[in-house]
Amino acid sequence: MTTNQILIGTSLILVLAVGSQILASRLHIPALIVLLPVGFTAGALTGDVDPQRLLGAAFSPLVSLAVAVILYDAGLGLDLAKLKGHMRRVVIRLIWIGVLLTWAIGTLVSKPLLGLDYGAAVMLGAILVVSGPTVVGPLLSFVRPTDRLRHLLVWEGSLIDPVGAILGALVFHAVDASTRGRFGSGAAHFLGSVGVGLAGGAVGAVLLWALVQGLRLGEVLGTTAQLAVVIGVAAVCDVLREDTGLIAAVVMGLAVTNLRRFDFPVRRPFFETLVTLILGVLFVSISATVTPQSLRHVLLPALGLSAVLVAVARPLVALVSTLGTDIPRRERAFLGWMAPRGIIAASTASTFSAGLVNKGIVGASKILPATFVVIVATVTLYGLTATLVARRLGVVRSGRSRPLLVGGEPWVVDLGLALKAAGLQVLLWAGLEEQRERIEQAGLELAPGELLAAATGEGAELEGITVVLLLTAEDDFNALASVVLRGSVEGPVYRIGPPAASHGVVAPFLGGDILFGAGLTRPRLMRRYGAGADVVAQPVNGATPAGHDALFVVRTDGRLVPVTEHDIPSPQTGDTVVVLGPAPAGRAERI
Repeated sequence: MTTNQILIGTSLILVLAVGSQILASRLHIPALIVLLPVGFTAGALTGDVDPQRLLGAAFSPLVSLAVAVILYDAGLGLDLAKLKGHMRRVVIRLIWIGVLLTWAIGTLVSKPLLGLDYGAAVMLGAILVVSGPTVVGPLLSFVRPTDRLRHLLVWEGSLIDPVGAILGALVFHAVDASTRGRFGSGAAHFLGSVGVGLAGGAVGAVLLWALVQGLRLGEVLGTTAQLAVVIGVAAVCDVLREDTGLIAAVVMGLAVTNLRRFDFPVRRPFFETLVTLILGVLFVSISATVTPQSLRHVLLPALGLSAVLVAVARPLVALVSTLGTDIPRRERAFLGWMAPRGIIAASTASTFSAGLVNKGIVGASKILPATFVVIVATVTLYGLTATLVARRLGVVRSGRSRPLLVGGEPWVVDLGLALKAAGLQVLLWAGLEEQRERIEQAGLELAPGELLAAATGEGAELEGITVVLLLTAEDDFNALASVVLRGSVEGPVYRIGPPAASHGVVAPFLGGDILFGAGLTRPRLMRRYGAGADVVAQPVNGATPAGHDALFVVRTDGRLVPVTEHDIPSPQTGDTVVVLGPAPAGRAERI
């Protein structure tokens, strides 16, 4: 290819990937539903986006390293404290029973439907066992199922990806050996691969600790050091044993999240942005390698295979994996309706199908297009129906707001009690021990750990935070925290206003959403509260009484709407208003 073709092809892939994700966000659908057909169409219209022409032999190794970064990021979200009791049993079953059942069903069905040789059928069945966080995570963000379901599906997807990749490599080598009339020990090869991955993950975890903790790297260098270690360790593991770098990446992510010695200044928004970009580029690139001609005799049989995987294999896996557990029937049913295929299936199909074609395996040329059809079919089906199914089953997380109040001053505790009285599930965080004791004595839920971990929902008790309210007595802290947290939580972040003539370092100069308007800054609110004003929740009954200031409106559906500088919500019949009353004459000041 010429330099101009490489420039055009590379930029076109990037533009199509980002453009597809923007379009999907505007349409409120999972991005994969747009990425796959866009990549396929681009590949059919121009050869400039064909990654095998752009990168040649480097394409497959680069895909493997990119997936390692994705799985490391997924491992950062796997808190072992969440995986306990029957949930642990279900996840383990979903991995080993799910892999075996799906592999067997996929192999038996694909052989007659697609007319594959036995070796090609076994290879395709092994490729299609994986699900993965790259597709499950975005779908769950749309569906918003119960916390238990989300944990189960995220754990399954994150752990089954490296297992599926290793299984694919094992099957590929077994099929290769069968063509030469010799067989090795499959179990020994598999265990050896797992051992290499685990050892690589352990070495990588030590390197991460030495670099980031030992050298005390800052936030920027600490984040880039993690990226370098993940890619370096994954590459070395892949050199030693194919696809073992994926196991090492997950192990490193698990270590960083779960070992107490690790306290990393990781920039999660950076990793999330990088992973989003990688996913878009990979799906467009791999889709571009599928030609219309290759789908001509594969489309209908592959759709039949998708139907069997969706209607037979997945419900059977969910049924067997949840037997004898306390998982409710409705949640079991939803588990049986969530198994989209993603980037691991696409990357392994792209890697191994070409090798089997070169070895003359009958039907090997159908593996990649069949996998593409299954990915498109399952992602589209689950993406368009999962929300409806979850609602019909009653496993959608409550739509009521769950605010996180940051601060432990007495008026903040009273505000938490008022919001709780209005029917909201309130969570508070405070840094001082005295304030934390005050929160617990009031009977309110206290968020453990550090503020950033609390706000980003990395603790088991903090799932579903919908809004963060920064209410501490330190205006600069509130201002800085609003900037840091705004890109880390799914809901809005508000802070109480500093004094009008503030001389703080940053508070007067940062924007953001200011609570309660210019007339009720933090000092004024605290003075009024100290003079005896109460923070109470009261049902809407006409206009707000004189001397009372509305702070929040809780709608009948449980949505929390704050009063801000630029938005004063109008209470409706049935709503609840949280107000700050007047300071009564003659009442002693609060201490």
